[in-house]
Amino acid sequence: MNIRYFQAGDEASQMKIYNTAGAGLTKFKPATIVEIQRRTQAAGFDPGTRLYAEVGGTVVGYCTFQTNGRVGYPWCLPGQEVMADVLFAQTLEAMKRRGLRKVFSTYRKDWPTINAFFQKHKFVLAREMVNYVLAFENMPTPSAKQTSTIGRATEEDVPAIYDLDPTVFRVGSAAALKDALFKNPWLSPESLFVLRGRTDRTPQAAGLLITNADYADPRAVDSSMPCFRLGAFGTEGMTTKRIKGLFSFVTRPDRNIFPVGMDLLSWAANRLTDDDEITCYAAQVSSDATALMSFYERVFERQGSFPVYERVLQA
Repeated sequence: MNIRYFQAGDEASQMKIYNTAGAGLTKFKPATIVEIQRRTQAAGFDPGTRLYAEVGGTVVGYCTFQTNGRVGYPWCLPGQEVMADVLFAQTLEAMKRRGLRKVFSTYRKDWPTINAFFQKHKFVLAREMVNYVLAFENMPTPSAKQTSTIGRATEEDVPAIYDLDPTVFRVGSAAALKDALFKNPWLSPESLFVLRGRTDRTPQAAGLLITNADYADPRAVDSSMPCFRLGAFGTEGMTTKRIKGLFSFVTRPDRNIFPVGMDLLSWAANRLTDDDEITCYAAQVSSDATALMSFYERVFERQGSFPVYERVLQA
């Protein structure tokens, strides 16, 4: 067996392997050559993030990873599954050489054999990403009492936003959060707003609402697919799916989380017009952000979820 990195023309072999190996999985969606080529021909594509196993010059398996630490399952042709462990080990070594310290996987919850593979390789369930939806007619009536003001966020607000609850974010600094919020081509800076204290004007909470009507309807997508949602706090640095009407917020994890969340949700609703073509809210939250999750469980309707397994790769 020979393990090598991506070479031009591997797309057809990859499609065959994935579609053959995954055909029996629940709600499996076959890959197309166009989808694979779109990734391999994209600007910035890194061939060193795709490893292929060859036997006698024929590609029989492959495994991919992302520089954010996400690693894929080592897909192999039927009869070649013995290659999976070696291929996966080589993929982890490639990630180590890039200095990645923690790796994670995320697949559908109803793909137990896939998730069991990662558990066998010392990955542990770290959290679930839970998706929600809220019809406007079901939104609770917010309090009439106003103790703060809400307005557009600026880059200067980001350090205070980060300090509200650093455990919510998947980046390790305010500078990285600023890049995620203000340097994302799919995320308009106008989407972000803050609730300020009336006395010192510092951010007490931050909210985000995506109004691009060209993005997907949250009720039309499979909410159990392992897709991080653009704009949801806690998905920074991830490859994301763009969902219209997505609402997210962050604040201090205390007893005021419900009224604060409702203030932000109400303010976001008042920004919408008929031209926005938004018919409901969407949301996504990590299960380890327990205070935020309590708000969504109380106000929104739960859709599907997917697990995130993690492993420390090196200290």
